[in-house]
Amino acid sequence: MKKWMTATLSTAMTLSLVLSGCGSNSGGSDGGSGSGSGGDGEQVTIKMFQFKVEIAEQLTKMIEAYESEHPNINIELETVGGGADYGAALKAKFNSNDKPDIFNNGGFSDLDLWVEHLEDLSDEPWVDQLVDVAKEPMTKDGKLYGQPLNLEGYGFIYNKDLFEQAGITELPTTLSELRAAADKLKAADIQPFINGYGEWWVLGNHFVNIPFAQQDDPDAFIASLNDGTSSIPGNEVFEQWTQLFDLTLEYGGANPLQTDYNTQVTEFALGKAAMTQQGNWTQVAISETNPDINIGFLPMPINDDAAAMDKLPVGVPNNWVVHKNSAVKEEAKAFLDWMVSSEVGQRYITEEFKFIPAFTNIEADDSLLGQLAADIIAYSQEGKTLSWNWFKFPGGEATSNAFADAMQAYVGGQLGKDEMLQQFQKTWEQLSKQ
Repeated sequence: MKKWMTATLSTAMTLSLVLSGCGSNSGGSDGGSGSGSGGDGEQVTIKMFQFKVEIAEQLTKMIEAYESEHPNINIELETVGGGADYGAALKAKFNSNDKPDIFNNGGFSDLDLWVEHLEDLSDEPWVDQLVDVAKEPMTKDGKLYGQPLNLEGYGFIYNKDLFEQAGITELPTTLSELRAAADKLKAADIQPFINGYGEWWVLGNHFVNIPFAQQDDPDAFIASLNDGTSSIPGNEVFEQWTQLFDLTLEYGGANPLQTDYNTQVTEFALGKAAMTQQGNWTQVAISETNPDINIGFLPMPINDDAAAMDKLPVGVPNNWVVHKNSAVKEEAKAFLDWMVSSEVGQRYITEEFKFIPAFTNIEADDSLLGQLAADIIAYSQEGKTLSWNWFKFPGGEATSNAFADAMQAYVGGQLGKDEMLQQFQKTWEQLSKQ
């Protein structure tokens, strides 16, 4: 068993995270459908609202295990994600007075939007076991408001057997090498890419993060966009990134704008393409579709600087939070503690969810987490990581959606490259003023 330790991660990664959302201040103790502490066998219901569709089935089974140990607790799970607007759905729940007791929050600007509704979790027993880099996004004024789900990374997932079939012996780490690999695949009658560009978040979060993450100082660049001293059009890194964009389109399949997440992952798992842009969260779905598939990660290079390009974006995707006015918040916090401290909960996190733990007390065996997580861990341990920056966009999810709209228009031929970058700039200027 290999333990995922704090020291390596804290030096290896700069993490940023946010899923955009907003809420209305409701006040009162109106969050849960149960009441009291649940003592003396009183039946208590906890409402749980989450966005990770890829673990919905496994999370349901874990909840059933918890309920069997705590017969007076009933947890109602609702999942909204996989392309649906979780932030808007969460806002709608609060506005309709159907407030969940446990839900997701990305941190940073998302924390700022929701902090008035969140329970302070600073004194929870699991806090001392947190990986250091997972604390910052959910910390405000010295208080911790969220429990991280896990650590994740993404890049180009590739099929090792198809690469071997095409005679690719050296893995590509630069843009020129990636093009050469795509040529070899095409010559072997293997489709190089399947692009899930029908999903806004594939484009507006993950893909557009690359030119932000590859800036000399991403935070300084974002600050300069905010104060107007820099712009996206004319930025060399964004210009280089468009070449990678074009490469995926040139060597991708037909109808990328009609390819959603499920189609993308399923067709890749079935060997219909050699590469796809996704993250280690797809391991469960890919393995269920094709248990014998042999896969790994490639970086997403925008130029031919091998040292700078051979990196993967790694971060914390989201956090569990508790509604501070929930009538069952103590039960909700007890469940979150069980999830990361009990043997059953830890087993689900690593073996069933295939999560890379964000806790030093949870051991993670590479062979249990899968090939994709093993690559994320290896890149992180070697310090070869890029930051997640879409959480710092001024409008949060609104910016990501607008970026995705412009990128989809570029894919569809309605915008040229310069027009797409100009649309990025216009979106940034508009939303940074709000």
